[in-house]
Amino acid sequence: MDLQTLVTFQRPSFFLSYEEEHLLLGSCFVENIGRELEALRFRTDLNPFGVLYNPASIAAALRRLLHPVPYKASDLFQRDGIYHSFDHHSRFSSPSGEDCLQMINGRLRTSGEGLYHVGRLIITFGTAYVYRLKSTGQVVANCHKLPEQSFLRTRLTAEEVTDEWKDLLPALWKANPSLKILFTVSPIRHWKDGAHANQLSKSTLLMAIEELRNLFPERTDYFPAYEIMMDELRDYRFYADDMIHPSPLAVRYIWERFGDHYFTEETRTVIKEVEEIERALSHKPFNPGSPAHKRFLMQTLLKMERIREKRPYLYSGNDIDSVRSKMD
Repeated sequence: MDLQTLVTFQRPSFFLSYEEEHLLLGSCFVENIGRELEALRFRTDLNPFGVLYNPASIAAALRRLLHPVPYKASDLFQRDGIYHSFDHHSRFSSPSGEDCLQMINGRLRTSGEGLYHVGRLIITFGTAYVYRLKSTGQVVANCHKLPEQSFLRTRLTAEEVTDEWKDLLPALWKANPSLKILFTVSPIRHWKDGAHANQLSKSTLLMAIEELRNLFPERTDYFPAYEIMMDELRDYRFYADDMIHPSPLAVRYIWERFGDHYFTEETRTVIKEVEEIERALSHKPFNPGSPAHKRFLMQTLLKMERIREKRPYLYSGNDIDSVRSKMD
């Protein structure tokens, strides 16, 4: 008896592995994926502009990374004693304009350099709705709680999204010919838009991604996170208390479906080794000075050194020294 409607997958155009570096941009869902990858010691650069929701702002961020012109003080604005950037999430905001610019330009520099050699770019679109600053017409990545009358709110069309990205993608591949791009649509519903408007928004994103996939089938792929949430996880037990966001169980389920689809058998083997080491590193001993715990640390150290022989980027010399210091 089937008690669940499973979302079927096409064979992916490419896989994810420890060999590549990964750049992730987009909404809260890409943060979930990014944190899972980080915990497993994949080489990741997660949201260098902070959380971004709409395709126009994500495209603008990538263009800025391609041509990383530093932000200036005139690019910031101040509200209630805090400096903000309309291109960035509030995690970059600061009471000091100098500190704000330092955080912004530091990530811009490192992520701009990294874009030229990352192997995988993971993009999550959250909404097709955008807010344009009335004074300039600029699409903002974050309104930073400015009055609503400061903005004009519109919904991008699928054609507008497709047109912008079909120009951007070749520019990315010119800079990094080996880059593969994975699109997703966030499973988080934007309920403040209303049920119908949320569906229109998500449909717009899905139509645009489908067109991009048809244009560039060998270099792009799509993971159906939104469809899994809507069809496989329809019960409210898979939602957080707000009945909108996926629960931790749902996030974990979607992550496992993601891994089943994009990780090769070899990658899964390495993941198991890393998970074993990470559990050991987080273990809190009852008696740190005991011979038994020192043997435990020695076994962990041997595992780290063995995995480091093939993949030296997984554990640094400092990681090794940290375990050795606990044995003294």
